[in-house]
Amino acid sequence: MKKLLLLFAGLATWGWTMAGVVLPDIIGDHMVLQQNSAARLWGWADPDAVVKIRTSWGEKVSTRSDADGRWAVAVKTPAASFEPQRIVVESGEKVALENILIGEVWLAGGQSNMEMGLAGFLNCPVAHANEVIARAGAQRHKIRYVKIDRAQSMTPQERATGRWKEFTPETAPLCTAVGYFFAEMVSDVLGIPVGIIDCTWGGSRVESWMDRSTLESYSGPEADDLSEEGMNRWPAESLRPLKMYNAMIHPITGYTIRGFLWYQGESNVGGHEWYDRHFADMVALWRGLWGLGEIPFYYVEIAPYPYTQGDLAARLREAQCRALDLIPNSGMISTNDLVEPYEEPNIHPANKHDVGRRLAYMALARTYGVPGVAWESPRYRSVEVAGGKAWITLSPVPTGYNRMKDIEGFEICGADRVFHPADVAIGPAPEFRLIVSSPAVAEPVAVRYCFRDFVLGNLADTKGMPVIPFRTDDFPLGE
Repeated sequence: MKKLLLLFAGLATWGWTMAGVVLPDIIGDHMVLQQNSAARLWGWADPDAVVKIRTSWGEKVSTRSDADGRWAVAVKTPAASFEPQRIVVESGEKVALENILIGEVWLAGGQSNMEMGLAGFLNCPVAHANEVIARAGAQRHKIRYVKIDRAQSMTPQERATGRWKEFTPETAPLCTAVGYFFAEMVSDVLGIPVGIIDCTWGGSRVESWMDRSTLESYSGPEADDLSEEGMNRWPAESLRPLKMYNAMIHPITGYTIRGFLWYQGESNVGGHEWYDRHFADMVALWRGLWGLGEIPFYYVEIAPYPYTQGDLAARLREAQCRALDLIPNSGMISTNDLVEPYEEPNIHPANKHDVGRRLAYMALARTYGVPGVAWESPRYRSVEVAGGKAWITLSPVPTGYNRMKDIEGFEICGADRVFHPADVAIGPAPEFRLIVSSPAVAEPVAVRYCFRDFVLGNLADTKGMPVIPFRTDDFPLGE
């Protein structure tokens, strides 16, 4: 009886009333369930009570709650459809879930550039947002999203607030812009509904989204003191490790999804030496919690921004690129060409459209097998120095590059390690090697491309996939 009273008290605290069965916010009206899956539904009921689930597509399952009233079931879902569905959950009394769609579900995580809604931030607009908001009603039956409310906790929580919303002019402004443009493209190409779970917090570090046991395996400041007092010593609430994981990720890990989208790293600039390993640990943690295997994890390289007068951000981007080799079934899109020169003082570039689109191209090609869709950016492979020039091999570049002259963003240095702007020519097929030189450098030692905090590049392959920033050297910080 004491446990039941405590359950009542907890539910009342969260604004719920006991009606025989209680569901978490993320399971409710307007939600999108992952198609062709064993979608997990869960909640609370009286201890040791029978819970029955009936769906409008003909599935019937039942289970019994445990001694604390918890229960969970897996419900088979059909192929995607725009036809609204219904689920009835019964344990003493009935709870009916209406206007459910069956489609593809992706979780969008990270910090402010993923959190940024179509409404934008102060002095930080989202390009094309007004048109998207005006037309949002046409997407009502195609795109849904749920924004997990910001919360922090010292211990793992069972409940998080945030309910699914139809995409309408009223709800569109708060929808993650990157998530929306991803969902719009995937929905249009596949002809199915798409649901986005927005679990973000502006300013958060990768360690904010990791559990205690993972953090305790580290030796850096993020693990020095995981007590409440230690948390309060962080200069900003958003920088605290552990607490967002406990309050925002842990409560929703049961929700069946297709994969993850991620845009984060700005708050980890300066931690390039270990970011790739921590990032890979976070991905492994999340995949383990979801229990769906190595589902896709697609992420965004941080955009150009003058964090310092040097290359700390470039080194963080380099760590993000290294993470590709540590994280199975992962992919990274580059953004160094999606920022305008006037946006130098803006850490939130307006072009979220192409960020979402590039993530969608990756998912369409790799996850959904849509033929002919380019998704992979050219990446540095090797360098050869000959005749006073550096010959750079990138791949993949099956049909060459988007331009033959006026290529920007390259620098070259000699033994003095002083970098100079470089001239670039394109070599012949099939290698399409970049021939990099400068009148100021007689004997090249190293080449860099967009390897500064804020340098904008303009080189891409013929499908528009931008070259990932790189360096051929291993010079220490400050050189």
